[in-house]
Amino acid sequence: MSNDRDDPNTRYRHARMRVQTAVLMSRGGEAHPTDLVDISATGALLRRPLGWRGEPGQTWILDMIFGHDLHIHLEASVARVSARQIGMEYTLIPEDKQASLWELLGGYADTLETWKDD
Repeated sequence: MSNDRDDPNTRYRHARMRVQTAVLMSRGGEAHPTDLVDISATGALLRRPLGWRGEPGQTWILDMIFGHDLHIHLEASVARVSARQIGMEYTLIPEDKQASLWELLGGYADTLETWKDD
């Protein structure tokens, strides 16, 4: 039996918490409503909205609503794009939203998980 540490294709990333919520992504005068697929301490995975023409490296504002009382507004950069999803990496989390994000993530905030390139 092989150990993940012995496998050169094994990488570690912040654990992702699957949660469904609405997200509004905006950049300049462009705005797209979409859905959150999962969220971690370093980024978020979104469903790719119809008509979205962004590309890696672009910075977008994400507004995420969780329940009735938690609104997280932050800045993120497009890390990767597929036909169905957009991987975003946080570039600026306002100081007044950091604690709310960490509380939302709970144990996911400090946990790493393994993943392998296929």
